[in-house]
Amino acid sequence: MVVDDQAVVRAGFAAIVDAEPDLRVVAEAADGADAVRLAAELAPDVVLMDIRMPGMDGLTATRLLTAGAGPGPVPRVLVLTTFDQDAYVHDALRAGASGFLLKDALPEELLTGIRIVAAGEAMLAPTVTRRLIDAFAGTAPAPDPEVLRALTPREREVLTLVAGGHTNAEVADALGVTTGTVKSHVNAVLGKLGLRDRVQATILAYDLGLARPRRAP
Repeated sequence: MVVDDQAVVRAGFAAIVDAEPDLRVVAEAADGADAVRLAAELAPDVVLMDIRMPGMDGLTATRLLTAGAGPGPVPRVLVLTTFDQDAYVHDALRAGASGFLLKDALPEELLTGIRIVAAGEAMLAPTVTRRLIDAFAGTAPAPDPEVLRALTPREREVLTLVAGGHTNAEVADALGVTTGTVKSHVNAVLGKLGLRDRVQATILAYDLGLARPRRAP
């Protein structure tokens, strides 16, 4: 589902998605309230969500969609943003979004993001990951580093790679294991630390200093 208050923008994203044989747009919504209503009816796998909209904004809609209060499965929310103007992107991720992309991303990047999010992984635009982490700084109390004691050394290694923005396949290549093994490690990390998804795991890893944004050259 594509959610944006600008009809031309919605149509553009929908055209890009519908042109792919494995993807289909099931609905378009002009604000958060319509998005929540349509998601309950149509159960989309992924929601492309704008932040700034009249009426119910994207942040509120994201929180409602990912709360699991509806009758159907919980959709994955991919926030589309200009970031420079959207101070609430980090709040959207904390509210349950699976990641974000810039609105000026290439069509290929948009499609890749949708597929990654649909597969249950996080999509964080690499060009603004450091600024995202900077936005997190000071927004919540630092977690107790003792929480990491629950993890095995391999699980900590997986958490660090996930926080670096690597997909399961990339983590598997780096560690010389199968993607199934990586998925098992990720699930173990989420379960032991009481986290909802990879985005929360990434936030925690940065909060603990286990991972750090790459410095620009």
